[in-house]
Amino acid sequence: MTLAPFTNEFPWPAPAKLNLFLHVTARRVDGYHDLQTLFQFLDHGDSLFFVPRGDGKVVRQNALPGIAPEDDLAVRAAKLLGKLSGAGLGADIRIEKRLPIGGGLGGGSSNAATTLVALNRLWNTGFTTAELAEIGLKLGADVPVFVRGLASWAEGVGERLAPVEMPEPWYLVVVPEVSVSTREIFEATELKRDCPRVTLDDYLAGRTVNVCEPVTTARYPEVGQALEWGRQQGPARMSGTGASVYVTFTERALASQAQKRVPAQWKSFVARGLNRSPLTAIMRGL
Repeated sequence: MTLAPFTNEFPWPAPAKLNLFLHVTARRVDGYHDLQTLFQFLDHGDSLFFVPRGDGKVVRQNALPGIAPEDDLAVRAAKLLGKLSGAGLGADIRIEKRLPIGGGLGGGSSNAATTLVALNRLWNTGFTTAELAEIGLKLGADVPVFVRGLASWAEGVGERLAPVEMPEPWYLVVVPEVSVSTREIFEATELKRDCPRVTLDDYLAGRTVNVCEPVTTARYPEVGQALEWGRQQGPARMSGTGASVYVTFTERALASQAQKRVPAQWKSFVARGLNRSPLTAIMRGL
């Protein structure tokens, strides 16, 4: 099998995502939840670097605080793709981590998706985008949207995706120094699980919320403080189960001005909302 000619200096983007709202409509018999959400990407994220190997080994070349290699979704994605393809190939993987762990921005899922897309290309394994998305679902509910790379209305556990065209505003993303457990939030007894089903028109009319906000802010007060601060700057919402909070602006300058007011104890960045992932843009050019 011929390997594609890429070097370890080629950065494969793994962008962040935002949940522009999040409703839980039911708890399933398998313990998971049916939900409705709206995904949009950001022009900010991690970068991954790959060097194919012929010995079948997958090696993460750099340490990531709090993430053992065997638990790393990028490593798991590479091993799963190798197993399903039967290619017998491996890879050295280096991750430049910019997205917070437990921040609700999809960093781990995005890393997994980028690994699937990149190694499918580098190993010439020939899976279609739809097949990669199905493989990605085995790793996590958010992985398919990163594989497909289009802003989407999502239902089911987040795997039923319908691409949408949304405004692409500027966001100020504020990241409190806490890591939120998604499992903890979805297992909370007080989580609202009977939201009525909504449509994109409901979102555009402002009739949607993130039902995880009251649960997360009760358990992680700093997230609540960041959300309160954000709402003093403009329309603010928590992404996913948190901890990150984003404020929406029409212009980059306005977002940058607000960033200067972010309290010193919180990290922050300004990013553009994108309906097409940077990963998708790269694949179109290859």
